[in-house]
Amino acid sequence: MFGFWLRALRTFHPLLTPFQIRAFLLSTGKMSRYASLLTHRVHIHGESRRDAFGDMMTSFRDVSPTELVAALRVEMDNFELVSAPEWAVDVKTGTHREMPPVQDDWWETRAASMLRKVAIHGPIGTNHLAQMYGGVKNRGVKPNKAVTGSRNITRKILQQLDQSGLTKLKMNASGSKTLGRVITPAAHSLLDRVAGKVASAEM
Repeated sequence: MFGFWLRALRTFHPLLTPFQIRAFLLSTGKMSRYASLLTHRVHIHGESRRDAFGDMMTSFRDVSPTELVAALRVEMDNFELVSAPEWAVDVKTGTHREMPPVQDDWWETRAASMLRKVAIHGPIGTNHLAQMYGGVKNRGVKPNKAVTGSRNITRKILQQLDQSGLTKLKMNASGSKTLGRVITPAAHSLLDRVAGKVASAEM
């Protein structure tokens, strides 16, 4: 019985939160002991919602993206391989930009933001990720046009995150096709740890 419910609920796990699953199991009147087990042990979106003591854990999905990226940017200083190349001071982040970024640490901030996006949307490829940093290009008398962000910047930062052990390539079951990048367990722990600090600061 438990195996049946577990397989059925995991089929819909992208749409259900752990609390919705637990509420559903409890509503059946027959699965109360499994509902508690599921809430403690089943990983939804790769994240455990309760610790070994049954206390709620803060996930990177539970905090403000802006505050999470700001806090995660500070952590990027601990990864020596995540650093701006020499040409980063003169490069635009896309053809829709008129000037290069003015922030001194924009490269590390972009790396923190990309790590969060890979965690949420992965497996994700370079092109799709670059589109998230695109914008509208002013073409003068012509109609404006939506363009992607710099694929070169996206690719270089992903390579640095790979080398730092924070992201990795995911292949299909046969190993013949690359599906895109996903975060590593180390990156997941880092994101949740930073999210916990952000949540504590908000209290």
